[in-house]
Amino acid sequence: MMGFFRNWAKDRGLVGIALLLSLFGVAMIFSAGVLNIPSPVTEGAWLRQLIWLGIALLTFSVVTRVKAGWIEWIAIPAYLLSVLLLALTLVIGTGSGTAAGMEGWIDVGPIRFQPSELAKLAAVLGLARLLASRDEPPSSLRDLLGPSLLVAVPLGLVLLQPDLGTALAFVGMLFAALFWAGTPPLFLFLLASPGIALLLSFDTRVWSVYFVGLVVFLYAYRYRLYLAESAAVVLMNLGAGTIALPLWNSLADYQKNRLLVFLDPAMDPRGAGWNLIQSKVAIGSGGLLGKGFTEGTQKRLDFLPEQHTDFIFSVVGEELGFIGVACAIALFTLFLFRVVRLAERVGDPFAGLVLFGIFGTWVVHVFVNIGMTIGIVPITGIPLPFVSYGGTFLVTCWAMTALAARLATEG
Repeated sequence: MMGFFRNWAKDRGLVGIALLLSLFGVAMIFSAGVLNIPSPVTEGAWLRQLIWLGIALLTFSVVTRVKAGWIEWIAIPAYLLSVLLLALTLVIGTGSGTAAGMEGWIDVGPIRFQPSELAKLAAVLGLARLLASRDEPPSSLRDLLGPSLLVAVPLGLVLLQPDLGTALAFVGMLFAALFWAGTPPLFLFLLASPGIALLLSFDTRVWSVYFVGLVVFLYAYRYRLYLAESAAVVLMNLGAGTIALPLWNSLADYQKNRLLVFLDPAMDPRGAGWNLIQSKVAIGSGGLLGKGFTEGTQKRLDFLPEQHTDFIFSVVGEELGFIGVACAIALFTLFLFRVVRLAERVGDPFAGLVLFGIFGTWVVHVFVNIGMTIGIVPITGIPLPFVSYGGTFLVTCWAMTALAARLATEG
């Protein structure tokens, strides 16, 4: 096994943690299939995941042999291809069988894959290529227009599926890459301000206070911004507040219910609130040491929904308890820390941007997935890296790990 890591990374611990998390995921998926009444959905899922892990490791082996220069060269073609596949998904896409109303998969004979996962990888490369081509860090809001549009295209296509969880990963990728490119915090805040305005607009009083504060803020920093940039920020925030109600009305019923039950799960305990309630019960009942591997009550009775995919962390909490949860979070923290360390060590701007873009993507996945299982963020349907069941997602995670390893070696 040690030969698997040879000459592929400056920090072999990154690959080792990824492998440990993947094997842990296979074990927890196996446990998720141990029910009092077997289900065809989860039965044998661990074996399929193990096969996908083999494919993922093969992908890792191939990618780590590609020269860094070729990776940079292929960035834009890969990005364009991913956008084409996302657009094709809206025409011929099929559902996942778990996410209501979502058409995010493409079937090619016996192979079924999710283009949005591949698009995340391609968008990281395209964004890094664009930012690395510039001689100076972004010095105005105008400089953020190109990178924002590059990410907005696949993000918008993913939202049309609709898949809010994956769309959030693109947001994390964009802000992480811009930060690493040297974008001043002021510009990052102003770029995020329309999203903040949209979230606050559901309470008119709060939004009004925020909007007035933003105008005062822009006036105070008027010497650092062009007049047109300040005007654009004001108009975008005003527009975000204006479209909030129409946007809410355009959401499907299940999407509205997910947001409403986040605020009060008890409003529909047997419907939209079921997932969150059962997840919190499962994690809370695990206590310090858990109920034991395969022995989770909520899981065995099949009360816990999607327990091998989006809610795999709930199984960890119920069966392995606080100790198991703490160990899992520690592994993810160490993994992300090592990605940042690799980004700091490389001298090539493109390599550093790819690494930090990957970091931003994974931070969103880990935080949102764990957060939705314990009720601190709305349920969006986003998997846990390396651990949740899903072939395309696992292969993408290992392809990102391979990029990190390869670029850190040559960078």
